[in-house]
Amino acid sequence: MMRSLKWMARCAVGTALAACATAPPTIGGVAGAPPRPESFWTPPASVTPPDRAPPAPRSPLPTPAALSQLTLSAVVDLALRNNPATRISWSQARAAADMYGASRAPLYPVISGAVTAGQSQAASSGGIGVERSQFGPSVTLSQLVLDFGGRSGAIETARQTAIAADFTHNATVQNTILVVETAAFTYLATRALRDAERSAIAEATANLAAAEERHRVGLATIADVLQARTARAQQALNLETLEGQLKVARGVVATAMGFPATVEVDMPDVVAPDSTTVRVVAASVDSIIDVAVRNRPDLAAARADGARAAAQLQIARGSLWPSLSVGGSTSYTNSSVSNFTGRSYALSIGLSIPIFAGFSRDYAISAAAEGVETANARSEAARRQIELQVFTSYTALQTATGRVRTSAELLASAEASDSVALGRYTEGVGSIVDLLIAQSALADARAQSVGARWQWRTLLALLAHDAGVLGIHGESLVPLSPNPGGG
Repeated sequence: MMRSLKWMARCAVGTALAACATAPPTIGGVAGAPPRPESFWTPPASVTPPDRAPPAPRSPLPTPAALSQLTLSAVVDLALRNNPATRISWSQARAAADMYGASRAPLYPVISGAVTAGQSQAASSGGIGVERSQFGPSVTLSQLVLDFGGRSGAIETARQTAIAADFTHNATVQNTILVVETAAFTYLATRALRDAERSAIAEATANLAAAEERHRVGLATIADVLQARTARAQQALNLETLEGQLKVARGVVATAMGFPATVEVDMPDVVAPDSTTVRVVAASVDSIIDVAVRNRPDLAAARADGARAAAQLQIARGSLWPSLSVGGSTSYTNSSVSNFTGRSYALSIGLSIPIFAGFSRDYAISAAAEGVETANARSEAARRQIELQVFTSYTALQTATGRVRTSAELLASAEASDSVALGRYTEGVGSIVDLLIAQSALADARAQSVGARWQWRTLLALLAHDAGVLGIHGESLVPLSPNPGGG
């Protein structure tokens, strides 16, 4: 019985110790993991960031009056100065340029100085201890003379890295311009749709008044009034939706500019291009692709990556060859023992010959050669992707050009149809259903016209971006000519 109790006690202690050993450690005084799969982990105060005000924009926040009169170029300029993406790429480009400067250090001699002081005691031949104090400066110089490509390869690697970082920054700038232009055009398009919906509500209100008047004099039933009231309520609902979308679009513009989303930004009325002002691309898609191949900064960065890989291959191959270096040093020692006082110098020439390193150099050369193939393949893939992007945006812009012209014709037809339906209903020869159908078609035609015109402007910016010719102020440098089919 006693043995059983002892065995059970040992099992209980072992189980408790095992549970303690497998329990997760604490973090800041709380459990290091959630207690159950369906539970949240509550972090301690030590890992919870304190409540702090968000960082201020890089540029001072303009006055409310200035924020309500932002031109497109001003929006782009503020975005480029405040957007974190451009600051990140700029810092990376500057760091890469500094690293290129550091890589050129082996071209120059290395000079170092030292000052030493010491005291020693040594036994003389007679068994009497002799103390000696000495002090003196020294200068050492060393220079790598020849290494068969290792030094030049490292410099070229850093140079191509800096070039790639610069082109990456250019790509970031163009991407930022496209993002902020797209946000601005979306905001302007949404505002135009909102204004068109207000016109639709005014027309629906007039239709409701006409239906109520006809019902009052006995020329229409209550069904006409209810249908007109329903149509007006639907237009009011659409307006409320657009008002919410307009606030979101305004917040997107503010965020793209590097400001908080709550900042009230606005742009003056901008007339969207219509069928009389829309232009077609004067160049062929093949010529636009050629422009993109020459100008796209991300493709240039990919080419620089290929050149960097080739330089790394040069470094790997250079490790198979000997290196030659020279050095020299001079020093002056002032000692309490006159025999140890004086100037000394040394000259050296070193030749390092690689013999065997466990095949590591061979594998490094093979890996570097594969890196060159990889970089070249990436550059080719980037080129093909750019060609597809240009072809897609070029075709989309051509389609949008036709949609602007067609939507203008649709709007004119819908306006005429609505006018006829309203006149017939007012004269008592038309039905409320015909009027509401015509009004719905007119509202849809207005939305189609607004969407087509602002989509054309957005696609023009996209084509300029894909061709690498989107200007620093947001201007498109794509060659255009008058639309021969414009009205």
